[in-house]
Amino acid sequence: MSKRVCVVGGGFGGLTSAAYLAHAGYRVTLVEKNNELGGRARSWRSHGFVFDMGPSWYLMPEVFEGFFADLGLRREDYYGLQQLDPAYRVFFQNADPVTVTPRLEETVELFERFEPGGGARLREYLKAAEYKYDVAVGEFLYREYRSLFQFFNRRLMTEGLKLNVFSDLDRFVGKYFKDERARQILQYAMVFLGTSPEQAPALYSIMSHLDLNQGVWFPKGGMAAMVAGLERVLRENGVEIHLGAPVREVVVKNGKTAAVRTDEGEIAADAVVMNADYAHAELELLAPEHRSYSERYWRRRTLAPTMLIVYLGYNQKLNGVAHHNLYFSQPWKPHFDAIFKRPAWPEHPSYYVSCASFDDPEVAAEGTENVFFLVPVSPALEDTDEQRERLITQVMDHFGELTGNDMHRDILVKRIYSHRDFKADYNAYSGTSLGLAHTLFQTAVFRPQMRSRTVQGLFYTGQYTHPGVGVPMTFIASRIARDIVTQELT
Repeated sequence: MSKRVCVVGGGFGGLTSAAYLAHAGYRVTLVEKNNELGGRARSWRSHGFVFDMGPSWYLMPEVFEGFFADLGLRREDYYGLQQLDPAYRVFFQNADPVTVTPRLEETVELFERFEPGGGARLREYLKAAEYKYDVAVGEFLYREYRSLFQFFNRRLMTEGLKLNVFSDLDRFVGKYFKDERARQILQYAMVFLGTSPEQAPALYSIMSHLDLNQGVWFPKGGMAAMVAGLERVLRENGVEIHLGAPVREVVVKNGKTAAVRTDEGEIAADAVVMNADYAHAELELLAPEHRSYSERYWRRRTLAPTMLIVYLGYNQKLNGVAHHNLYFSQPWKPHFDAIFKRPAWPEHPSYYVSCASFDDPEVAAEGTENVFFLVPVSPALEDTDEQRERLITQVMDHFGELTGNDMHRDILVKRIYSHRDFKADYNAYSGTSLGLAHTLFQTAVFRPQMRSRTVQGLFYTGQYTHPGVGVPMTFIASRIARDIVTQELT
């Protein structure tokens, strides 16, 4: 009989790990604490609206195509995809808004308007970003790191300067552009990697290649359609799924995984792949002698932000918006400092506004609008109803002034979500929505390991491990985890 693998957690990392391992011939059981799959990418349905509760950007489409190809499947048989045009709209504090399109020539012209010579420098910047991306995919992303020697290899040592691994993104972008608008467009994605431009290695300029060269995409029906497609893959491959089944303990016998214990009983397992919050799994599901990382280790990590989100269903259509909308305050450094250096609720926040119904009729009824506001904030804050409402009202008023919409009119649905919700729903350590920030010393080999150091047959996947934060990264992590589990169980 084939060996048994239990996957804990039904987020993208758990769904893709379960699919990979079932396809490899293991008997796979997936257990999820909530009553629906998706983890942070689950959906909320109310009054005809379908809200993606977490990820809303679809980048690196080749990663998703590769996942389905690995299983002998085609992505288009499981969910549809559209390229967004415009890709996104950007609002500034002291300048007119701009629109970024999928057409690079138009973006080059935009950067030339920002500053003389900016168009040519953008081409140069993106050429370097594409090179770094190709090297990262070919050499670094799809690989497990267990020692410093694996990370600091010959390729990194000989090309480290060219890859800009050892410099920060803010200074790197500053060598190309002085105009603050250009710099913000090239650096905004860092908040979605859970870090600031000053802390992020300049290697992450690859994000501009994904954004401006490859374009921004979106599943038809939202991320909820992705989750539904992956559930189909699991069921077609015989994965047994348990919902509403929080794991209480990883049962270890003689130094090996034996089972996971839920309220329903024990599920026997020759291996356990943990997609639950890494810190929660270590500190709450394992006895102290079986932990790889101490409580002190987690306290000393640089955590990624959490997100204050308000989901809004409007009985009106909005003017002057795109699917993705970004507002950058000027200067924006105080907001980053309020996240990473001096935790506080931001006074003049930058924020993101999703309006998925702009180009996807499946997420809202005709004549209505599906919107959510997202403000990155420090996880180390007291999360009160009063503070939530104050900041949400502030950004809604502000965005209304920018776009000429009354953001408090004709609201059919409203739901606020932040620190304590991430803790309750996902066991998120300190309420962080993204896990660990992508600093140099929390990248690759410096991230928590995929293999338990103390328990044979216990593995980890998802955003805490290499390669890190972001939906494509969790797909890649699951492929790495498949190879590790197969190696250990063979």
